[in-house]
Amino acid sequence: MGLIWTLIIGALIGTVGGAITNTSMGWIANILAGLVGSWLGEMLLGTWGPHLAGMALIPSMIGAVIVVILVSWLVGRIKNN
Repeated sequence: MGLIWTLIIGALIGTVGGAITNTSMGWIANILAGLVGSWLGEMLLGTWGPHLAGMALIPSMIGAVIVVILVSWLVGRIKNN
């Protein structure tokens, strides 16, 4: 059951990251952005703030925004070439 909660919270974090950056992604991309963003945010900013499903929410959302911006930039560069 823990894995399911992790995926759900990862999807929500990725959705918030996409909404903040005005980027539209699918559910799988949202889950990946949320999980990778959570890892990145916690590595860069620590594990402070409220936790849900083992993820610190505020650093995770900041990390998800960073991931979404980086992926959008890379996809844009690939499409332009």
